[in-house]
Amino acid sequence: MDDDAFLASARATYVDVNARTLRWMLARPRRHGAFVDTKVNPITLRDYGPQDGWRGPDVTFGWIQGRALEAIATHAAFFAAEDPALSADLDTAGRALYGALGRLFDAHGHGYFAYDRDLRPVWLDANGVLHVQKPAGDLFTFSDTFVLKGLVAAARRYAPEEVDRHAANLLRVVAAIEAGRFVSDERQPLDAAARTGIRDEYGPRMILLGAASMLAALGLENAASFGRRFIDHVLARHAVGDGALADVPGEDVSNPGHAMEFVGFGLEWLEGRDDPATVAALRDVLVASARIGFHGPGISARVTLSTGEPLTPHCPWWSLPETVRAAALLHRRTGDPAVLAIWRRAHDLFFAHYWRGEPPLAYQTLTDRGPVDFVPATPDLDPGYHTGLSLLAAIRSMSDPA
Repeated sequence: MDDDAFLASARATYVDVNARTLRWMLARPRRHGAFVDTKVNPITLRDYGPQDGWRGPDVTFGWIQGRALEAIATHAAFFAAEDPALSADLDTAGRALYGALGRLFDAHGHGYFAYDRDLRPVWLDANGVLHVQKPAGDLFTFSDTFVLKGLVAAARRYAPEEVDRHAANLLRVVAAIEAGRFVSDERQPLDAAARTGIRDEYGPRMILLGAASMLAALGLENAASFGRRFIDHVLARHAVGDGALADVPGEDVSNPGHAMEFVGFGLEWLEGRDDPATVAALRDVLVASARIGFHGPGISARVTLSTGEPLTPHCPWWSLPETVRAAALLHRRTGDPAVLAIWRRAHDLFFAHYWRGEPPLAYQTLTDRGPVDFVPATPDLDPGYHTGLSLLAAIRSMSDPA
């Protein structure tokens, strides 16, 4: 298939994949009346039950609900023209989830990684045992970020008068990152000991860069201005050699998927900005991360920077659509054939190895031997976030002028 034919078919494929995935999610029962339920084993297709412990229905993950809310509200806006009936169904679910998740956040002043059957914040130890979580206080986490991103995106559509409040809370997370009060590992008590274990990873800035790009897209340019600082910080402290990103400065480990995600969010933040130097730097990150990241069926979760050798056999699904997003946005700006080749490789690997099609979901993790029962972060399947929002960005890259 030549490049023009690929681009023509990719848009239709992505619209179809997202629509079918969202319909599948909307058809499933709601937990606590509003929370999405994607608790399905992607290999056996069996719903997780109470016997599955932390994978089961008694645990609600704040990460997933925040991601789902952002995905639902964003896709509802897109499908308003493409599929009005789907858009209306998404809005019905989105309004309910916005209310439920907003009340949960307000009740605790934070979003938490996990909640028990009574919606009390809990943390899970290495054995999957739940413990009541301590109040986070002035510490902030990825769960705060994902919940607040969802609340901002949904408020823009369902409760515009609430946007500024949720955006202000997002800026509290930004402040926590820059003050050394952001805890990446939420599988521990959020106390003084958690504060002492904070490492200089770029993951928090990368995820909040996604929030900056979202705020900018919603017209909240002043709130989104921290995106510039975060892009510059990551490139200055974490880029090495020909552009690959070290997870921690001075260490020889890279998560190529996170690097791709950073590129995609950075390019989204740069929409409408003429900044060829930063675009070129992001291209270097993408090309270098592709060089060391592609292994076997997908993109390795962790590699050695100096050699590109995988440090784990696991290749998660989410790295491929994030690479599609980054490469599609970069190709729109540059027309670079090397970037298009990376896009096509990620696309082909995802649909050849991960995407099941029927039902419309992906395996979470593969190795060279095929799908494995390994959960990258949360057992719930992707609620239209990594795959859906990444493919949606690619759709828009083919629809909007450069």
